[in-house]
Amino acid sequence: MDSPNWELRGCCNRNQNAFLITIGIFTVVILLLWRTFLLTPFKLITVFLHEASHAVACKLTCGDVEGMEVNANEGGSTTTRGGIYWLILPAGYLGSSFWGMALILASTNLLTARIAAAGLGLALFIVLFIAKNWTLRGLCIGFIVFLAIIWVLQELTTVKILRYVILFIGVMNSLFSVYDIYDDLISRRVHSSDAEKFAEICPCCTGCGWGVIWGMISFAFLCASLYLGLVILS
Repeated sequence: MDSPNWELRGCCNRNQNAFLITIGIFTVVILLLWRTFLLTPFKLITVFLHEASHAVACKLTCGDVEGMEVNANEGGSTTTRGGIYWLILPAGYLGSSFWGMALILASTNLLTARIAAAGLGLALFIVLFIAKNWTLRGLCIGFIVFLAIIWVLQELTTVKILRYVILFIGVMNSLFSVYDIYDDLISRRVHSSDAEKFAEICPCCTGCGWGVIWGMISFAFLCASLYLGLVILS
């Protein structure tokens, strides 16, 4: 078995070029449609992954998740009890950035794209049982049906788009995560934001300062997804 081509010698082959070009096209499409309703479901999936990351951090630190909401205005909340609060707070923004990277990398292979689609569908199904509003319930049901249709098309027809759908969700999630950090934590400084709450328990930085740090980490996840994707495809 060949060792990974970390230096990217001979870049870029056909698959690597297709990977970069597709991400570029998706990025342009997302920016052009940013203010339209067409992207709203995908923005809400990013909010879902943000809130789900809070929930995962809570469970991993022995807490309980009492409920979750995703709102039509692209906001959300997760009600937790117990757990390690200073790990739960940053998990939202950083977690959604991580999942964006994971989805981008999963799209490089059909098997991993199938795993990613199944994992996302399972997460949506589980959250149905703790959802506190109908926006989140509708989002979960809608995307489960959407992923099921894409899966059937992939397996039973000539429409092989599963990898592209997973890549689009990954790119959308990565871009929206970075934008959300800038909009909520740096430019407007929402005083009820995770960063402001985190600054209260870790006052070595202001909420804006933590927003900048988290934004840099999120951007690093985005860059890492491009680099690692090229390594996988080399």
